[in-house]
Amino acid sequence: MTEKTVTIKVKRQDSPNTASYWQSFKVPDRPFANIISCLMEIQKTPTTQDGKNVNPVTWDCNCLEEVCGSCTMVINGQVRQACTALVDNLKKPIVLEPMSKFPVVRDLQVNRERMFENLKKVKAWIEIDGSHDIGEGPIMPDQDRAKRYVMSECMTCGCCLEACPQFTLDNSFLGAATFNQVRLFNLHPSGEMKKEERLDAVMGEGGITDCGNAQVCVEVCPKNIPLTESIGDISRQTTWQMIKNLLTK
Repeated sequence: MTEKTVTIKVKRQDSPNTASYWQSFKVPDRPFANIISCLMEIQKTPTTQDGKNVNPVTWDCNCLEEVCGSCTMVINGQVRQACTALVDNLKKPIVLEPMSKFPVVRDLQVNRERMFENLKKVKAWIEIDGSHDIGEGPIMPDQDRAKRYVMSECMTCGCCLEACPQFTLDNSFLGAATFNQVRLFNLHPSGEMKKEERLDAVMGEGGITDCGNAQVCVEVCPKNIPLTESIGDISRQTTWQMIKNLLTK
């Protein structure tokens, strides 16, 4: 009996400065297979549908359980995590493309360094200054803790930025993921010490006022983070910060 197969069409690129091209592969159609397992099959036997031996396809992955955020790619025209994209639930043939809002390293692998640089710009961390004992720390209201838990699930996967019409390869827009992290750390009793610096960072070029409120970011977020709520909250915080800056000049 002939083994049932599924066709995977991959948009490939050999290096950051070369042109992209398409190649199709046939892989075994196994129950409960995800896109990562299909790519592993291609890696094991990198032969195209027309019988040409090629270099294995390159992609990023790590946890395989939608926690690390590294396997983001465009699958059948929709940005998502490859580890949770089950072949049984996808239209065939399956089309894989790298994210278009980040520089391509090779094939489906992109450079998301910009996201991490943006987190540095807004000081997305909690400084330990010795003002309270390490271990117990300040008490956080339950309602703030619940809000922060949802926001803390961000994987820096880039899905929200790929979908965002304001975020492009060559502009300075920070994007929903960064605004969400500003809100996350401003809600922390210790993180609040850097609140004004974070708000000032998102009030400049590429900041919160550049958001067009398209709201597609929240639709594609794999962790269901309330990104539009975070954007609205940061908009209010920066408004008060602007007034404060004017009054203290």
